[in-house]
Amino acid sequence: MKLSMIASALGLALSSTTVIAVEPDVSALVNDRLDHITQMRRDFHQYPELSNREVKTAAKVAVELKKLGYTVQTGIAHTGVVGILDSGRPGPKLAIRADMDALPVAEEVDLPFASKAKGEYLGKETGVMHACGHDVHMATTLGVASALAATRDQWSGSVMMIFQPAEEGSPPGEEGGAPLMVKEGIFKDFKPDAIFGMHVTSTYPVGTVAVRPGGIMASSDTLRMVLHGRQTHGATPWRGIDPIVAAADIVMSAQTIVSRRLDLNKEPAVLTFGIFDAGQRFNIVPDTASLQGTLRTFDAGMRDQALAELRNLAEHVAKAHGASIDMQVPVEGNSNPVTYNDPALTARVIASMKSVLGNEGVLDAQRWTASEDFPHLGIGADAPSVYFFVGGTSKGVNTETAPANHSPRFFVDEGALRTATEAMLQASLDFLQPAR
Repeated sequence: MKLSMIASALGLALSSTTVIAVEPDVSALVNDRLDHITQMRRDFHQYPELSNREVKTAAKVAVELKKLGYTVQTGIAHTGVVGILDSGRPGPKLAIRADMDALPVAEEVDLPFASKAKGEYLGKETGVMHACGHDVHMATTLGVASALAATRDQWSGSVMMIFQPAEEGSPPGEEGGAPLMVKEGIFKDFKPDAIFGMHVTSTYPVGTVAVRPGGIMASSDTLRMVLHGRQTHGATPWRGIDPIVAAADIVMSAQTIVSRRLDLNKEPAVLTFGIFDAGQRFNIVPDTASLQGTLRTFDAGMRDQALAELRNLAEHVAKAHGASIDMQVPVEGNSNPVTYNDPALTARVIASMKSVLGNEGVLDAQRWTASEDFPHLGIGADAPSVYFFVGGTSKGVNTETAPANHSPRFFVDEGALRTATEAMLQASLDFLQPAR
């Protein structure tokens, strides 16, 4: 039936100036850009850069955004890039964030575009790899940016594309990441009404996304301790004070904080020590031993309790061994809040994603005790946010045993590129209220 006949049947009048808005076909938009998205992802993957060192990566991102007509600002928080596009019509303001940094990991995946890059981490040369999927985040977010630019006559408001450095943490002695972007005024002139973010993971199969309202990723606190003993020969330990034994006692005793002190009926919590550094020779008791670890929680009260318990325990265990201790529990400036999805906004995003991926393509996410600096953006902007996961494990591969994020064997099925771009684009267009 012709449009005029439909209008007549509905009692509507059409004039030569009547505009009938058509919602963008998200799948078609992504399909048209998929080859370019894939090529960008492979380029980012092959040439990764470490936190606060994303110079060439940032330059590539800026070039792409400028080609698309975005107003681009560079050099935010060292290497961060922001692109803003206005539809020319009043409406909501949306920010979309992608992280850019890679990890000090030597790649072990056999790919034609595998990373051979080298970098320096903690004073040592290391391989560098996008072992956490930030190459996927950048490429798909640029794909979303391209589709939004092509359809700017079909949505209202404006968008801010945030390409953030140092999500994995800044080098010692440096600031960086989302907190520094906020500190340097990223939202001074553009105050978003919402912020979206995503993360590819091996936890879910390709072709799916996963999201939940409320806390989706834990808060994180970095912990550092230095035990001071007294050096002696290993054959006569009674002549000294052994900081290794004292530190080992702290590591073991601290596990009772989670298992015996916190009410785990309320929320999960994790306390892990990942660095134990002491001594230079097998038969010498050293003067010092150092520990570094992390605390992950979902509840502010449980976090405060765990930190207080750890400080108390470490001080008394050290004293019991005759040692002294210097503590940074937590290390100032190295904490991330809970990644919290606003329930009302999450419901809208879920509906959007189901409309393009189908009900089977949108899963209920499990809480993850990993953490993110993404929530600093929502707090800094005083805006609700939604963060979702994108499945990256190939069909037929067990997600329980697939190499996890941060592994040198972490592998992302490139089918995730389409899924991630479609999900983010549909959610963005729906939030930006397509003109009708």
